[in-house]
Amino acid sequence: MKKLCLIICILLGMTMQAQEKETLVLIKTTMGDIKVKLYNDTPLHRDNFIKLINEGWYNNSPFHRVIKNFMIQGGHNQDGTVDPGYRIPAEFRSNHFHKKGALAAARQGDQVNPEKASSGCQFYIVQGQVLTEAHIQMYQQRYGMTFTPEQIETYTTIGGTPHLDGEYTIFGEVVEGLDVVDKIAAVKTAAMDVPVEPVTMTIEILK
Repeated sequence: MKKLCLIICILLGMTMQAQEKETLVLIKTTMGDIKVKLYNDTPLHRDNFIKLINEGWYNNSPFHRVIKNFMIQGGHNQDGTVDPGYRIPAEFRSNHFHKKGALAAARQGDQVNPEKASSGCQFYIVQGQVLTEAHIQMYQQRYGMTFTPEQIETYTTIGGTPHLDGEYTIFGEVVEGLDVVDKIAAVKTAAMDVPVEPVTMTIEILK
């Protein structure tokens, strides 16, 4: 009986570990690779991103909007399609914020999208800037924001874009390749923040 209970406990433990395991994806760009983990507590965004990757949506897709010290955005299909025809309900989580390396879903503005639903394919990776205590105080006063000790520590060390918190769904983060994010963010851009020299990507699931 004890042996049976032990086996059951082991199996339950293995099941829980499997459920908690986060999906890793590799964004292979013309300027280097970026490894990202997808959060399990934003399952709608996670599953949609995996679906699009498996369908090849992002094969040779461009980073079409790049703003230094802010973010790099991609999501177009190779043929130029910018929208798969649906949106994803917002999945805001207080434990996720716009630190450097955050992976988040782009969306239409509040005027036409008051529920803040995400684009079905457009995403961005935060570069941001390192903030000072004065910046933190400014955000608190101007936007009425409240920062946790973790947020303050993160925003004043690795940086980010706190004014986006609570406005866009964050569904993953970079675990390797922040230097590549910096390289892409530094490219020369033309009108509408489009890179002068195209920066493209292909995304794959890491097993």
